[in-house]
Amino acid sequence: MRWEQMCDPAWFGGRWVALDNVRYDPSTTQPLEADVVDADENLGELCARMRELDRCHCAVLFCEPPRANAPLSRRTPRPRPGAAP
Repeated sequence: MRWEQMCDPAWFGGRWVALDNVRYDPSTTQPLEADVVDADENLGELCARMRELDRCHCAVLFCEPPRANAPLSRRTPRPRPGAAP
């Protein structure tokens, strides 16, 4: 699942998510996509379930819902080396 989809309030926006197989953007270190293992509004409860399931190697991140009128990506494009301005 793509990170933008996860952060949609219809999915996991506003909740903590435990992720596996995370692929990160190398230039921003922000997640691009991952497999959702579990999600909860309460970080402590999510972590307790992860410990019970022995899923201690998951990344746990907060899915910040997008703000109204905010661009989908917060990343500022950087010019490629050698590209004309």
